[in-house]
Amino acid sequence: MRRKIVKIDEEKCNGCGLCVDACHEGALQIIDGKARLISESYCDGLGNCLPECPAGAITIEEREAEPFDEEAVKLMMALREAKKEAEPLACGCPGTHQRVFNRNTEVSPHAKASSQNAAKQESQLRQWPCQIQLVSPQAPFFDNAHLLVAADCTAYAYANFHPDFMRNKITIIGCPKLDEMDYSEKLAAILAYNDIKSVSVVRMEVPCCGGIVQAVKNALIRSGKMIPWNVTIISTDGQILEN
Repeated sequence: MRRKIVKIDEEKCNGCGLCVDACHEGALQIIDGKARLISESYCDGLGNCLPECPAGAITIEEREAEPFDEEAVKLMMALREAKKEAEPLACGCPGTHQRVFNRNTEVSPHAKASSQNAAKQESQLRQWPCQIQLVSPQAPFFDNAHLLVAADCTAYAYANFHPDFMRNKITIIGCPKLDEMDYSEKLAAILAYNDIKSVSVVRMEVPCCGGIVQAVKNALIRSGKMIPWNVTIISTDGQILEN
């Protein structure tokens, strides 16, 4: 198709990289000391990079080019962010250190009896961290995992949350109303990097909690993978409304 797209004059380009930072679609990279368009489908042709170039090496031209692929750009940017998050944080925050916990996957007589007494139940959390914003999509515990994506209020509302929902699953939690992030990007990266066997979603009945379901749905669509998934809704008084 014929459309507007950036053109880079390599003779003028000084490789400063300011255009790369200005491109929100990740269409530009510094390769061999010069800015280059890595994919026509990543460039929207709007030219946010133009005013940042001190050498005047970037112009907009109209020519035959691949269509702009917004979904591909979103997935690519999510993977790029995931790669950054996989690197150790400079602050060395203990809350981000990955840990795996060995849990007994058998339901013992003691565990069955303790279902009547939540105080005696053993934790079924199998990894750390568990907050969606903190987990790395490349964390080893995601490989071949059955994934539980839960609204953080659900574990407080439903008394038997650990044995009924978390057992034998990798659990990640979040609040779609309070967390300032698009979960679908992080979830899409998790699905892209790993062989996830299934996805279970547990949300509260309140309307704002529907955002976590939509994020999972969008991530599954982006991944293009046919993965079994289900949704459970918990009432504010701790009952299962829908499963």
